[in-house]
Amino acid sequence: MSLRNIAIIAHVDHGKTTLIDVLLKQSGSFRDNERVEERAMDSNDIERERGITILAKVTSLLWKDTRINIVDTPGHADFGGEVERILSMVDGVVILVDAAEGPMPQTKFVLGKALAQGLRPIVAINKIDKSDERHLEVLEEIFDLFIALDATPEQLDFPVLYGSAKQGWMSEQPEGPKDNLGPLLDKVIDYVKEPKVEPGPFKMLVTTIERNPFLGRILTGRIFSGTVKPGDPIHTLSREGKIIEKGRVSKVLAFRGLERTPVDIGEAGDIVAIAGLETTTVADTISVPQNMTPIPSKPIDPPTLSVTFRINDGPLAGREGDKVQSRVIRERLLREAEGNVAIKVTPGADNDSFDVAGRGELQLAVLIENMRREGFELTIGRPKVLMREIDGEKYEPIEEVIIDVDDEYTGTVVQKLTERKGDLVEMRASGVGRTRIRLHVPTRSLIGYQPELLSDTRGTAIFNRLFHEFAPYKGNLPGRRTGVLISNGTGQSVAFALWNLEDRGPIMIDSGVDIYEGMIIGEHSRENDLEVNALKGKQLTNIRTTSKDEAVRLTTPKKLTLEQSLGYIAEDEYVEVTPKSIRLRKIWLDPNDRKRFMRSKQSA
Repeated sequence: MSLRNIAIIAHVDHGKTTLIDVLLKQSGSFRDNERVEERAMDSNDIERERGITILAKVTSLLWKDTRINIVDTPGHADFGGEVERILSMVDGVVILVDAAEGPMPQTKFVLGKALAQGLRPIVAINKIDKSDERHLEVLEEIFDLFIALDATPEQLDFPVLYGSAKQGWMSEQPEGPKDNLGPLLDKVIDYVKEPKVEPGPFKMLVTTIERNPFLGRILTGRIFSGTVKPGDPIHTLSREGKIIEKGRVSKVLAFRGLERTPVDIGEAGDIVAIAGLETTTVADTISVPQNMTPIPSKPIDPPTLSVTFRINDGPLAGREGDKVQSRVIRERLLREAEGNVAIKVTPGADNDSFDVAGRGELQLAVLIENMRREGFELTIGRPKVLMREIDGEKYEPIEEVIIDVDDEYTGTVVQKLTERKGDLVEMRASGVGRTRIRLHVPTRSLIGYQPELLSDTRGTAIFNRLFHEFAPYKGNLPGRRTGVLISNGTGQSVAFALWNLEDRGPIMIDSGVDIYEGMIIGEHSRENDLEVNALKGKQLTNIRTTSKDEAVRLTTPKKLTLEQSLGYIAEDEYVEVTPKSIRLRKIWLDPNDRKRFMRSKQSA
């Protein structure tokens, strides 16, 4: 059977997973009466809740006697490590671009990686049914992007399709015919080459890894040469050519629609999953024992952000989660780093902490969210940017930031980001009453900036970011402009006390919740931190008058999400994460310890 391996790449929310849904339906991968979830490829809970793809996944369909293996890739820059690995597995890419938004930062990132691998993309302009679509300008922008990324003449001669994945059609003309996605699949078969098969015995490069409760570790990758059957003896080579482990294949699984099916033989060029190995990880080569040369694999871009994961040592520790020991946290983090090459785990300053480096706040927040759902309790420190030393000088990561915003708010956005040492690169109209601003901003300036941007623009701004380069250190930045309200006692918060504290600044907790000394319960309206009593009830007397007994009505508390909390905390604060709660606290709970720490910091 003829075979094609392709990846669908695009910026976040440009319609990759929706397109794969419709491709599977139209190619007959599901039974007529089969119930299929919307965005079927987004399999885990967080992907469904947030509407984003986090893990790359493989599916496969039959079209005109050709089996097409399709890889769905994440669209968010923080999960770029997944995209980089996947591109070594495929022979062609379909790059999906929104007909209204045009090429965005992640489009540039994934396209650059694909062109560097020598792949020839097929361009699909999606969402052409939108009222504000502008397919001609978008096509020009895509062409300019190809030239800017040094595409070869063959890569520049790309085919273009127009359509709407949601409505289930693609065509070579913007006006149709609007029948089905057949033209896209036909173009894949005509334009993408068959997998190149090397002569020789079995060799396969591992690109993704996952755990299965019955089969153990399942390693997915593309077979470069030879064939593999269950029971075959194999060994694994590292990127340097060292033998990591020896074993036998217990199962060979091929992708059929959304299912993985055991097969008798895996053949060269196909994407398969293999079970039976214990320590093999991503970028390793699985081969027959006679082979000693690994398949070359691309190095992954370095992480830019680091966060400290610690045990929860607060007064309320162990009440909501059952995984609280540092040993259990360490095992879980090492397991994550094993399957996710964009994350690096190193021991922290003490035995109970670990430094986890990743691509961005969202990637680390998803890891924390997964852990709290598994029953972990953690305290998380403020994200730190990873610096580099080049020729004795300190360099820091700079990000390219693209913000689409209503015209009336452009001044505020540009002012805020230039205060944070950002450089304005470009400003242009992006539709009626909207402006697109492009800046180069230090990564550390963007920690916690998104909530501020949304409040500055009344929630209308669209914010995108992508790692750009390392540049010389730009000096100190302005920190958080307000202090916090800190509880001076342990107990349950009282509505009357919180009502009296509302004049001091926005409150972050409800009444009747457990609080402790050193916990942050609100934001102070001034620059200094303030210790307050949230436990004080109303003094009761025998006198009853209408003026005395006015009801206590509390303003809705300002509750922060996990990402907002990570961006909000200062250097001397932690986010306490448990399965049911997210609390903010000072590192030093005792006020005397806090004063001592501040004095030693100032003298240093």
